[in-house]
Amino acid sequence: MSRKTVKKALSKGLEEAELVDFDELSNPWTTLKLKDGTILKVKIVVQGVLRLNRYDEHGFPAYAIKSTNVLRIAELPEHLRRKSQKPGVT
Repeated sequence: MSRKTVKKALSKGLEEAELVDFDELSNPWTTLKLKDGTILKVKIVVQGVLRLNRYDEHGFPAYAIKSTNVLRIAELPEHLRRKSQKPGVT
């Protein structure tokens, strides 16, 4: 396996990091019920993983993850709905 090293701009400045390949083992949705009755489903989609060249007090390496959050409205109470502004959509 070849190692790919990149320079990454982090909060502490430019830092060397190693791109790490990964396999997604699972990606479940988190379901949230809001106080207004709305039910949201949220999940994170990981696009890349970097192992940084620094370690915590236990010797574990630090990682940076490039990701996107996906949000879906699973249920929405009728009183929160608004009529569509697009012609032909109700």
